Amino acid sequence: MRRLARHVGLRWRLTGIVFLAAAATLAALTVAFNVVLRSSLRHDADQVLVGRASAAIDTLRVRGGQIGAVEAPDRGAVDAQVWVYSGPGVVERPAVPEAVDRAAKSLAGGPRAHTEEASSDTRLYAVPVVRGGSRVGTVVAGISLEPYERTASRALVGSVIFAGVVLLLIALAVRWVVGGALRPVARMTADAEAWSELDLDRRFNAGEPHDEITRLAATLDRMLDRLAASLRHEQQFSAEISHELRTPLSAIVAEAELALRRERSPAEYRTALEVIAARAGQLKRTLETLLVAARAKSGVAHGTADAVDVAERAIESCSSLARSRGVRIGVEPPRSPLRVGVELDAGERVLAPIVENACRYGRTRATIQVASARGAVEFLVTDDGPGVDPNERERVFDPGERGSAGAADGDGAGLGLALARRLAAALGAEVNCIAGHRGGRFRVRMPVG
Repeated sequence: MRRLARHVGLRWRLTGIVFLAAAATLAALTVAFNVVLRSSLRHDADQVLVGRASAAIDTLRVRGGQIGAVEAPDRGAVDAQVWVYSGPGVVERPAVPEAVDRAAKSLAGGPRAHTEEASSDTRLYAVPVVRGGSRVGTVVAGISLEPYERTASRALVGSVIFAGVVLLLIALAVRWVVGGALRPVARMTADAEAWSELDLDRRFNAGEPHDEITRLAATLDRMLDRLAASLRHEQQFSAEISHELRTPLSAIVAEAELALRRERSPAEYRTALEVIAARAGQLKRTLETLLVAARAKSGVAHGTADAVDVAERAIESCSSLARSRGVRIGVEPPRSPLRVGVELDAGERVLAPIVENACRYGRTRATIQVASARGAVEFLVTDDGPGVDPNERERVFDPGERGSAGAADGDGAGLGLALARRLAAALGAEVNCIAGHRGGRFRVRMPVG
């Protein structure tokens, strides 16, 4: 049954449920109506019998404790069935089948009672005749139940036909209503199946939300907006990453080909290998940062680390660049130990590009201040370089963008800050630039561990 339900559409399931509920309700109403009708008809027949017996008793004359025969007013009626018994003897009887007469005789001398004779479908009612406190006889009235049964049978057939017509109308109405209600869903499904991954601007556009369907469409439209924005961002970032990674890859290939073109001295080979190693390290850091960001987005636990250890690891990763540039870099620890809510490697990968930027553009020194700020751990990286122009405060985080301060520096691919912000967002952290011309200032805020 469940397997069948899975292959039946929602429209047919809803129609079937309403149809079955309506059928059960109509069946119960039909049964109840016929039961009440038969009970009412039986009551009406009993009332006729009571009236007929009372009328017969009113016409009787009693002399000397015996009932004299007196013609009842409705004696000539076709269905008038009245028996008058004086003691055990019959004073008057109608022309009826013998079985009915025996049934009436069985009531003579007994208490007030009803009985039915099944072969002729006749109902009998016996009433004792009492005069002067003594019983002198019995009046039995009878009536044929055939007209009542015929009425009940016709009512049963009519009610069944009526219930069937009503059930059919309900099924058609439900089919029409459910079909109309689900038609927008079918249209949305067809539209969604027709759209491709390139149709980023297609929407359902069901109008102002006013019911469940339009609210669903509006919710799906908003979800598609977020997915489209995310997909565009991913496409743009992937394209820019692919474009920017060509620079270190090209440098590696060119340096290797140049080194292999002719025999060189050991010093020249060493220099070529150092360039290749530096470019390969740049590629490795970029790819590892992307992997850490992807793992963070997948919901893997971020872990914790000491804030000062994160800063020292970032300084260690940039130590060779700092020595080559003649920049001294140090850490100003917090008053009390702080822990960040990210793993040590992940925190270092967020902070290292900022520190590398300080080493690259600082003149003589750079500093990492670690402090607690508004429920987070804040790393303030400063240097004594030219700083960042206020107009470039956000642009320096775009992939491939190095800003005006780095225009004269041919080293680097312009990916470090973009990757740092990308990884920070995946870890629940923030990376911002404090623009100005009094040196570079970058703030990194990480969650408390």
